[in-house]
Amino acid sequence: MIIEQMSLFAPAGQSRGLPLDVLEYTAGFLAEEKSNMLLNDFIADVPWSQKLVKMYDREVLTPRLTAWYGDRLGIDYGRLGKSMPLAWTPELRWLKSLVEPIAGISFNSVLLNYYRDGKDSVAWHSDKETVMGSHPIIASLSLGAVRSFDIRRKDDHNEKYSIRLEHGSLLIMKGDLQSKWEHRIAKSSLFLGPRINLTFRKISA
Repeated sequence: MIIEQMSLFAPAGQSRGLPLDVLEYTAGFLAEEKSNMLLNDFIADVPWSQKLVKMYDREVLTPRLTAWYGDRLGIDYGRLGKSMPLAWTPELRWLKSLVEPIAGISFNSVLLNYYRDGKDSVAWHSDKETVMGSHPIIASLSLGAVRSFDIRRKDDHNEKYSIRLEHGSLLIMKGDLQSKWEHRIAKSSLFLGPRINLTFRKISA
């Protein structure tokens, strides 16, 4: 059973006044049965890794597992702090073909994040990979436990909103989201099951 986490800024659903110029949310994008199968398959089959990142004056492990897949492009991936992406699997190619018509863009890579329980998280940040451009479109597909996706303006942290990312849902990040907003998945003290998030991206040389 998937246990839901209550939104940080609203008791359920999406915050009122959600900025639709930067976010587009679709619940039930994938059927529940298919979502369940993909969640279980990805947990079992993806070669997950946990990265060391520098935080202030020390190195710490990221509080989630990741895997990166995509096209083999003529890019210096080391400059981006990345290794060469893994080759697309049939399941990932199929999902890419589903999200591309909604996003209106062809993607060439996908980052998978595995949140094992409520203790796993990602801190406030914006996606700063310059090779994606200043206004990238990113398609985010969620599988598993419902988590709160929080955003806040960089120039006014009091302006903040939240979306409950449901099992099988799709979130399109676009417009000024990366340049003017930060986002996060916060830790939770609640008992939460596993969640996998797939973020489809377009990287160019």
